[in-house]
Amino acid sequence: MLVEAEGNSATYASKAGLFTIDGVAASGLAGDVLLIQPREQRAERLIRATSPHNTLLVTERCDQLCVMCSQPPKKTHVDRFALFEEACMLAPENMLIGITGGEPTLYRHQLFDLIERIYRTRPDLSFHVLTNAQHFENDDIDRMLGPAYARVSWGIPLYASQSALHDEIVGKRGAFSQLLENFAILMRAGARIELRTVLLRGNYPALPELAHFVASRLRCIEAWSIMQLEHSGFARRRWASLAVNPRLDFAPLREAMDWSFLHQMPVQLFNIPRCALPEDYRRFAVASISDWKQKFLSACDGCRERDLCCGFFEWHPDQDECAKVTPL
Repeated sequence: MLVEAEGNSATYASKAGLFTIDGVAASGLAGDVLLIQPREQRAERLIRATSPHNTLLVTERCDQLCVMCSQPPKKTHVDRFALFEEACMLAPENMLIGITGGEPTLYRHQLFDLIERIYRTRPDLSFHVLTNAQHFENDDIDRMLGPAYARVSWGIPLYASQSALHDEIVGKRGAFSQLLENFAILMRAGARIELRTVLLRGNYPALPELAHFVASRLRCIEAWSIMQLEHSGFARRRWASLAVNPRLDFAPLREAMDWSFLHQMPVQLFNIPRCALPEDYRRFAVASISDWKQKFLSACDGCRERDLCCGFFEWHPDQDECAKVTPL
């Protein structure tokens, strides 16, 4: 309960006593769900009531080591599933909540329990789970056919149609083969799948081949999101060797997009500013970057399509070749 508010400081009363949060006005916290850790003198905002971009980091452990990982994994795990469940119960109505890691399905039974318990009380909530899909098993099918999973979509990366190239990117031998097996499990479970492909120098020339593969083998997906690399994590120090600039070489992306469109595949482009795309392809570009990590350059101020554009990640260097903009 709010006791006192003054400027960018607010004091609240709880069962554990009084606590003060500095750095944000009380009005900026209204309706939000916060995790208060008194000993650490730390407040963590788990759910922002007015934002469409809320994601729960359920673990930092991962069994893959992607060359461009934006959230480099850790060996330790802190179990906060119970806290996340409580936070979801307090979320505003009809909210879509992201679940990410690390790799969430390393703890898939706890994840399943969370999804199902929340559904019983809050069937209005939906979830989008980012997963490498390495850990599903045939025994999961019956469970995932339950009504709770109609409110869940799974964001799954596939970086190439060649097993060796995909495995090299994710840093795990046999990952491609396991992924195909588990796609079959998810399809039998009626899972809603968003396929994700990050553009890299290593897989960009092979993108048209991947489009053929997706159109012929994975027609049941809800969307194929092709996305520009994020300048963070491992990619930050490997940027020169990993990043591609579609503005300078659009041909592989054009061919992949054309093939997908021809075969009625639901393709979309993430993290690519609209001015970096030919006019005919801008309709596929999504304002994909979460509000809390999005920025626009000063040159974007006069652009008539700014409100439709993803802009850039807050930490993307302004001097990078990919950050050159041409206001529309």
